[in-house]
Amino acid sequence: MAARERLLVIGGDAAGMSAASQARRLRGPDDLEIVAVERGHYTSYSACGIPYFVGGVVDDLDKLIARTPAQHRERDIDLRLRTEAVEIDLAGGRVRLRDVDGGGERWEPYDDLVVATGAVPVRPRLPGADAEGIYGVQVLDDGVAIRRAVEERAPRRAVVVGGGYIGLEMAEAMVTRGLEVSLVDAADQPMGSLDPDMGAVIADAMRGLGVQLHLGEPVEGFDASPGGRVTAVRTGSRTLPADLVVLGLGVKPASGLARDAGIEVGPTGGIVTDRRMRTRSARVWAAGDCVESRHLVSGGPAAIPLGTHANKQGRVAGINLGGGYATFPGVAGTAVSKICHWEVARTGLSEREAAAAGFAALSVVVESTTRAGYHPGATTMKTKLIAERRSGRLLGAQIVGRENAAKRIDGLAIALWNRMTVEEMTGLDLGYAPPFAPVWDPVLIAARKAADAVAEDMRARP
Repeated sequence: MAARERLLVIGGDAAGMSAASQARRLRGPDDLEIVAVERGHYTSYSACGIPYFVGGVVDDLDKLIARTPAQHRERDIDLRLRTEAVEIDLAGGRVRLRDVDGGGERWEPYDDLVVATGAVPVRPRLPGADAEGIYGVQVLDDGVAIRRAVEERAPRRAVVVGGGYIGLEMAEAMVTRGLEVSLVDAADQPMGSLDPDMGAVIADAMRGLGVQLHLGEPVEGFDASPGGRVTAVRTGSRTLPADLVVLGLGVKPASGLARDAGIEVGPTGGIVTDRRMRTRSARVWAAGDCVESRHLVSGGPAAIPLGTHANKQGRVAGINLGGGYATFPGVAGTAVSKICHWEVARTGLSEREAAAAGFAALSVVVESTTRAGYHPGATTMKTKLIAERRSGRLLGAQIVGRENAAKRIDGLAIALWNRMTVEEMTGLDLGYAPPFAPVWDPVLIAARKAADAVAEDMRARP
């Protein structure tokens, strides 16, 4: 009888537990022992739901958890919470684990290893940045800590540093909780993944919500009380009193553990894998926010931290570990969010990103309605398309609008995935009924305008 193999998974959220679960589906406990370690208190949860839990839109924490530790253990996955991996010994095929609460350490052997360490919030190296009351937002423990601080300490003023998706969503959550909210960003517009003309709409929406925006103002430091709790955020132009600070500066791959072990890390800071999610170290796999992916439009490396990618990559790794064959093709950067009453979506490259990738591109913006103009509830939406000059290939798209606007990005993402031109997109057979769309859907109007712009550009060039 063949000896049972041992799979060790570092990280208990989307990627790690998807890999473990998929491997278990394909290989039983008599064939494969699975051990998963997680340094936090929770597994298989929705990190994207954290702002809604903090804001009270979702009141029950359990609703953010897709599968509990007990459910994983019922499937013969030895899941160990509050256990942190602190060192990987590739030559010895083992990982040094530390008990987060007790401090004890031990070595755990493996035959195959999955690194799914996720991402960590970017924390500025500024005076006072380690003060109590400054929170990053990445794991569910962060959301629990912020909500507890709001409910138990009753802060009056919150400052959000950074105007990306999480920063804006957390600012709205703080407003919902009744706090006075200021948002500071070094950029001139929030939502830096959008082009400035689209981000301006979001800036106006945030001001309308009551958030004080201080744009183009990099943070220079944080003030703290004698007890070490944050009291203010300082920029070059002002000092903003703060009882609570939320960092929304984005995240970076948590790849330090892998890098220290000699596992290759790419220029984005993410772990390098092939399409099957194998690293270049023998019998070591990686998946989720800690890895680097191939961008399907630019062709270059990209680290885009989204639960959609993490679940897919974990599934791919698990299938391959289970004896099957699966690949992860890459990412297009499709993302949606809701800020106040506005829905925001993007896919592919922005104008800035297209230029950086070496594309000669043009763009168009159209304003249309989410429904037939005469139908009750019709609201305006902006659709922006970025296309390659001459070929007309779709390179990227952005949408800002109200109800029923954002999910149109899915059709644009499919067109982009299949390398369609904007001219080809004008003939797409999209659904129509007055409650759902005008007879010319905003996507078709934008495609037609982009195709006209490409044709005009061709005529103007020798």
